Amino acid sequence: MPNNKPTPVTMDAVYTAPGYLFRRMQQIAVALFIEECKAFDLTPVQYAALVTISTHPGIDATRLSAVIAFDRSTLGNVIERLQAKEFIVRKPAPEDKRVKLLYLTKAGAAVLSDIMPSVDKAQARMLQPLKPADRKTLLALLTQLVDLNNEASRVPLRAEDALEHLGRSG
Repeated sequence: MPNNKPTPVTMDAVYTAPGYLFRRMQQIAVALFIEECKAFDLTPVQYAALVTISTHPGIDATRLSAVIAFDRSTLGNVIERLQAKEFIVRKPAPEDKRVKLLYLTKAGAAVLSDIMPSVDKAQARMLQPLKPADRKTLLALLTQLVDLNNEASRVPLRAEDALEHLGRSG
């Protein structure tokens, strides 16, 4: 007589699922970033925004959102916090005063320069438990997964399109 009982769901089904593992690693990555960068009072998204504004002065919020793959509505809060910290300034675009262009201030450039060793340390700590060859393999596979699944994101990465509009490349 065949067994028609459903297989019981166990926590192993959760703990070994890719989505769960990615979420846990994201939690760990943010925790390590915050720990290493606590003296600078920046989040990973604020850091990414500063890097982008530094490398693309005059970028607007919509293009910044596309470059760092962060939803536009939440990015407004990030920009406001960076402006309140006096790390960026918003200036009206010459061709359309409604559009605000983003620029790093001297304080923003200084914090970006000063935070780099801490960011590097956080990134290294994320991968430190792995052997060097495994780190390289993991990064190659994650890059491939992210690239191949980009369109499935709520906010697909559109860096090339956004930067092309600025007349500059990343």
